[in-house]
Amino acid sequence: MLTPDQIQAAVTALDKAETTREQIGLISLLHPQATLDDAYAIQREWVRVKQAGGRQIIGWKIGLTSKAMQYALGIDTPDSGVLFDDMLFEDGATIPPDRFIQPRIEAELAFVFRENIEGASLSMHDVLAATDYVVPALEILDTRVKRKDPESGIPRTIIDTVSDNAANAGIVLGNTRIRPDDVDLRWVGAIVSRNAVVEETGLGAGVLSHPARGIAWLAMRLHQYGGRIEAGQIILSGSFIRPVEARQGDTIMADYGRYGTISCFFERNA
Repeated sequence: MLTPDQIQAAVTALDKAETTREQIGLISLLHPQATLDDAYAIQREWVRVKQAGGRQIIGWKIGLTSKAMQYALGIDTPDSGVLFDDMLFEDGATIPPDRFIQPRIEAELAFVFRENIEGASLSMHDVLAATDYVVPALEILDTRVKRKDPESGIPRTIIDTVSDNAANAGIVLGNTRIRPDDVDLRWVGAIVSRNAVVEETGLGAGVLSHPARGIAWLAMRLHQYGGRIEAGQIILSGSFIRPVEARQGDTIMADYGRYGTISCFFERNA
């Protein structure tokens, strides 16, 4: 277990990395004894620092929901992070070149809740019953921690990702609201293009067989710490594509078919 001083030092380093856009080394290498609980403790303290600075929580994101990503990291569980108000971008937004370090894009479905949801035992049906509507979404990932150690080549682990607020950085919401009882969300998917070239495709079923399953997991995990998903919050349910690199000058567009398109443009340095 990490000490309070070690947790605070990690938070200070992550916060500085986000501000200066200079990545830090792997937390998992600096603290090989760190556990997943330690990583979430770092994340919670960083969230507290951001709230003290005036940022408002608007929801949560769920990551590592695909089996391929879980196998790659040697885990069998998703992870989660917090969404803040300044992470929300409008459809078609221009992203300033100095906003992120190494942004990537994932295509997802975002759930917006009309009721609180909490409990130690929840199903996807409980999630759907509490959902107001679902909208297509893009998540902008970024990493304040290096993807691998430059000397050893050792890649980051889930300890680094969770500590880094699950690599969460931004969210772009679509405009078409989907009633969860009107459609089988497993079959809602997207064609994702970069500069009009298709990079990835996927379906909602790629997220734990159904996007609502990850949200049930999140609500149960929050319950363990006395928390819950609040009415009105936005929950990114997990990506059904591999991350697409978003370079300066790139336009990323996701075509959700009958549910519309979402796009954003990553501006070049002047």
